[in-house]
Amino acid sequence: MAEAEPTSHKPRERMVFSAAQLIRRDGVAATGMRDVVAHAGAPRGSLQHYFPGGKAQLVNEAVAWAGQYAARRVGRFVAALDERVPSALFAAMVAQWSDELRDTGSLLGCPVAAATVDWADCGESTRAAAADAFAAWRGPVAGALGEMGVPEERTEALATLMISALEGAILLARAERDVRALTTVARELGPLLDAAVVR
Repeated sequence: MAEAEPTSHKPRERMVFSAAQLIRRDGVAATGMRDVVAHAGAPRGSLQHYFPGGKAQLVNEAVAWAGQYAARRVGRFVAALDERVPSALFAAMVAQWSDELRDTGSLLGCPVAAATVDWADCGESTRAAAADAFAAWRGPVAGALGEMGVPEERTEALATLMISALEGAILLARAERDVRALTTVARELGPLLDAAVVR
C-alpha cells in the first residue's frame, strides 16, 4: 500500500496523509501527534480542531485512507494491464513495493499492517479500522478477479490470499532489504491464480 501525495492541500487531509506515511515508516507507537503536524506543515492548534478524538481518531482515519488508496490502485492496475489475468494483477500489486525498494534502497511498510500490529496503542477502534481497510482493499481485488473469469465463490478467498501473501512478503523484504520475497510470491502465486480462471 505505497502512498502518493493527496490532491487536496487542506490541513486536515495533509495530516491524515502524513499520519499514514509516518505510521508506515515508524509504526503507530512511534508516531507522535507533533510529528504528524510537522510532517504535514499544519498549524499546531489544528490537531484538536480536526481530531477531537486525539491520536486514535487520527490513526483510524489514516488507516481508512490507506485502505481506500489501495482499493483505488486496484482499478488503475487493471486498466494498465496488457493482459487481464490474475497473475498480471498480482504482479502489478507486488511491483509497486519491489520498485520502491529498488529505487530507494529501503522499503516502508503498509500503514494498515502497522496499525494492525500496534493496535493496542490505540484500542479496539484501530483494530476495527484496520479490518475495514483490508476489506476495502479486498473487495476491488475480488471484483477484478471475477471480471477476469474467476468463479464468484473463489474471488474473495483468492483476494485474501493475494493480500496476505503480499503483506508477508513486504515484511520479509523490509527485514532483508531485498526484493527476493516479493518476486518469489509473484512468481509462485501467479500460476495458481491463473489456474482459477474458468473460460
